[in-house]
Amino acid sequence: MGAPVYAELLAHPKATESFVNGFLADTGIDVDYEFQQSVWLEAGRRFARYARRRRRTARHGPKRLLADFIIGSHALKQADRLMTLDPKRYKTRFSGIKADHMEDGSTSVHYVS
Repeated sequence: MGAPVYAELLAHPKATESFVNGFLADTGIDVDYEFQQSVWLEAGRRFARYARRRRRTARHGPKRLLADFIIGSHALKQADRLMTLDPKRYKTRFSGIKADHMEDGSTSVHYVS
């Protein structure tokens, strides 16, 4: 998972650092602290398009955080999947991402090339 996701998990009010680290260890999920240049470029380009569109249509600045675009770009460029509770957010901003609902009710979003 991307480092921004790890940071967001640590900020959750009901998650402790030891719980998050234990969960990641138990599930074999690694944290990717070093993003390739292509991730940063993709995130910046997509965030810029979104911000321009938002300023034009809503007469407001961006509502979404840059971190959302970094997370989505990491999934596109360096990861094999993205898991989220808000698949619509990523399907809207990242064409090629498909949402699959899992049996336990959670949502897994996979990048489909």
